[in-house]
Amino acid sequence: MTAPAEVERGLSSAQVAERVAAGRTNDVPARASRSVWEIIRANVFTRINAILLVLFLIVLSTGSLLDGLFGGMIVANSVVGLIQEMRAKRTLDRLTIVGQARPRVRRDGVTAELAPNEVVADDVIEMSAGDQVVVDGEVVAADALEVDESLLTGESDPVIKQAGDPVMSGSFVVAGSGAYRATKVGREAYAARLSEEASRFTLVNSDLRNGVNTILRFITYLLIPAGALSIYNQLSGDQDLPDALRGMVAALVPMVPEGLVLMLSIAFAVGVVRLGRRQCLVNELPAIEGLARVDVVCADKTGTLTENAMRLSELRDLDGDPAAASTALAALAAADQRPNASLQAIAEAYPDDPGWRVTGVAPFSSARKWSGASFGDDGDWVLGAPDVLLPDGDATRAEAESTGAKGLRVLLLGRAGQPVDAAGAPGAVTPSALVILDQKVRPDAKDTLAYFAEQDVTVKVISGDNAASVGAVAGSLGLPGATHTVDARTLPDGRDELAGVLDQNAVFGRVTPDQKRAMVGALQSRGHTVAMTGDGVNDVLALKDADIGVAMGAGSPATRSVAQIVLLDNKFATLPHVVAEGRRVIGNIERVATLFLTKTVYSVLLAFMVGVPGLVGFDALPYPFYPRHVTITGWFTIGLPAFVLSLAPNTERARPGFVGRVMRTSLPAGIVIGVACFVAYILTYQGADATEAERTQSTTTALITVTILAMWVLAIVARPYAPWKIALVAVMSAASALMFLLPFTQDLFLLDPSNSGYTVIGLACAAAGIVLIELAWRWGDHGKRE
Repeated sequence: MTAPAEVERGLSSAQVAERVAAGRTNDVPARASRSVWEIIRANVFTRINAILLVLFLIVLSTGSLLDGLFGGMIVANSVVGLIQEMRAKRTLDRLTIVGQARPRVRRDGVTAELAPNEVVADDVIEMSAGDQVVVDGEVVAADALEVDESLLTGESDPVIKQAGDPVMSGSFVVAGSGAYRATKVGREAYAARLSEEASRFTLVNSDLRNGVNTILRFITYLLIPAGALSIYNQLSGDQDLPDALRGMVAALVPMVPEGLVLMLSIAFAVGVVRLGRRQCLVNELPAIEGLARVDVVCADKTGTLTENAMRLSELRDLDGDPAAASTALAALAAADQRPNASLQAIAEAYPDDPGWRVTGVAPFSSARKWSGASFGDDGDWVLGAPDVLLPDGDATRAEAESTGAKGLRVLLLGRAGQPVDAAGAPGAVTPSALVILDQKVRPDAKDTLAYFAEQDVTVKVISGDNAASVGAVAGSLGLPGATHTVDARTLPDGRDELAGVLDQNAVFGRVTPDQKRAMVGALQSRGHTVAMTGDGVNDVLALKDADIGVAMGAGSPATRSVAQIVLLDNKFATLPHVVAEGRRVIGNIERVATLFLTKTVYSVLLAFMVGVPGLVGFDALPYPFYPRHVTITGWFTIGLPAFVLSLAPNTERARPGFVGRVMRTSLPAGIVIGVACFVAYILTYQGADATEAERTQSTTTALITVTILAMWVLAIVARPYAPWKIALVAVMSAASALMFLLPFTQDLFLLDPSNSGYTVIGLACAAAGIVLIELAWRWGDHGKRE
């Protein structure tokens, strides 16, 4: 058993050094981003890069370095991905250090805040309401200590802890204070593995990535037969082996959407960096896109719509003894070692401790809505919600509710009928005074609520404060529905009934932590995507269950630990920027995916159309392009534009059905391009006896058709137009045209547009294709939205 003196002083410096040397430290990394090696592996050592590397080596074996240009794109894409994700890692790591919970550890008789990984075995760690237990330990001191272990055990009721009881990492303090001695640190701790895994910088459960993976699986099914047919067709013809190999690679390379996954990673990484500049810590990447899909935001009042700091506005005497009330308030403030915001404001107003002897303490709890202390001969005093401590119909309660309706926080100071730590406390309460506090409304709250209203995102204000007071604050901010507030004590228990009340109302007061959690679940049961914002320990359970949990940086460590997004600057107004960032990612990746998949579809279709004649007894057709052709076409119609579009602003609302929309655009566009290219090729192909010049002219004609149609798809994807988008399409179009017109590029890329008849055929096929692609676009939901 730890001696009292050792508990009071904690470990000595020598004892700490001894444990560090022995490796008995809490070495689990907190909120770690991916390591440098993991980033390199994710961007370089991919299946797609492996396929392209094999094809690159095949092309090199033919001696044609220019046809291996696509290999340079592998390097360029990987480098871009590495740079962006390393920037994101630095941003995330910096913000993690700022935002992490810092336990208060006693050493050499002094209490200091340390990083979690600086804790060693046998350290004595202080804890109070809102603190997270960072390592497993044994309670060595407890003062009305209550710990919530629901995140570990699923049991929602707080557990009262006494000296000698165990505490587990991952639990958090809901009331009281105390200290515990670290018994298991690092990976030995109960929740260490879970915490480490849950804190990874990851794309797990990303709807967007899941959609991309679904698309890639579909493509894989097409690649296998198309690739096999292309290989057979090229190697079974009368071509020389080098030409056959180049034709085979030219057919296979454009089938692989090599940049799609990379663009997704880059878009998310850039999002992390952009939000990091606004002091927004993204603990889980899906939170960026998730908040963009949210249609209901549940916001706590205190700390979210209003600032945490309060001031005492008025002490309204009720029993004719104002001096006794002010002295009792000073005694209550002095008795609480970890005062909440209300008691801090009282302590500032009444700083002089009267020296009353404390015989019992009941710390504030969100569930019971009151705190108090017993002072022997000086009486038993409570401070809390008037509508909780007083019965219905009480005149003082009515007066408090009338005052609270003006947006003020009103607490009742009263004499308890029994000691506050007795069973059934506080008993009958005799009013002594009303303590009136005012809170400053955040200056950015009104604009933020207006933004959500414009975006058809419903805001529900859910607070533990008096319903009338919450409604007054919400009404001052222009929240729709704030004129009718609901006291949560009247809410039904059934999920369906609760969901019905939530659909019809916007402001709720006197909500308990369990009710907040139930509200989130009820909204989700109606198909809503729910974000929960909060800063207090009473918000933890709801934050954990919400689709997106958003915590304030000044909130409790437990709150920050379960949230996917932490607003380190405590600005509610940062949320619209997170929404905008999510919409940018979702909308832009949809555009980029359309470009990549259109190329894949027409490449697969072209491989089938070129290869089938050889299978059914006709002369095998050589593939119309060399690898260099598909590479340079990809540069101007996909690669460079996709990179720009993936990082561009985008305010389109996130909608479900990502895969369906992309496929409905890519499939018809890809089919039209593939057929138009094949027609242009067949009409100009002079057969197996064609000269090299004739084959080059035929290839050029087919490439003109493909380039024009692919550029038209880019122009469609860039809608709605902005000056920079018009400039992007114009520059890419000009670069593509120069490729066909400049003598240097004609020689370099084996192009010959000199046959005007062939060129007219290519332009005619492209014109017909443009009409069909435009009709398909306008027939789909894209055209209907324009």
